[in-house]
Amino acid sequence: MVSPLSAIVVMGVSGCGKSSVGAEIAKVSGGHLIEGDSFHPAANIEKMSAGHPLDDTDRAGWLTKLGEELARCVKAGDRPILTCSALKKSYRKTLREAVPNLGFVFLELTRTDAAYRVSHRPGHFMPASLIDSQFATLESPTGEPLTLTVDASVPIPEIAVQVDHWIDDLGAPTLTRTA
Repeated sequence: MVSPLSAIVVMGVSGCGKSSVGAEIAKVSGGHLIEGDSFHPAANIEKMSAGHPLDDTDRAGWLTKLGEELARCVKAGDRPILTCSALKKSYRKTLREAVPNLGFVFLELTRTDAAYRVSHRPGHFMPASLIDSQFATLESPTGEPLTLTVDASVPIPEIAVQVDHWIDDLGAPTLTRTA
């Protein structure tokens, strides 16, 4: 039997719905929502806002901070739900090294749908022009341990129920505390 999840990362390209899905998972299954974007240093946000994709060097410190925050929450007795693109296997490895039994919910979305969503969300620093770079960087996690791949085009409440069933199937407790 697989060990219960200690934490969850809701991942995928920009526009897949990480924040909305993460909040709904916290509501349905319990847990502490952590918005990964809020941990980006100003230089990363400026770079993306200017239409330039982040590289591995830009993401390294950010991923380390996210891993530290996940570990802090787990140590405090919470089950964190982190929203983070986690596009490359090496990025997911960094997060897995910080927290044992880390689960990933991969919100799979087409390039067309992602571009539409990003171009229609006001006030976000990530421009639609960077969608192609997101897909070029993406290394699908499908088949990796403790990973659930879901269709990000289905309604958010349905995704949260899928995740809740997956959590139950893994033997992890449903929490009553929400974000």
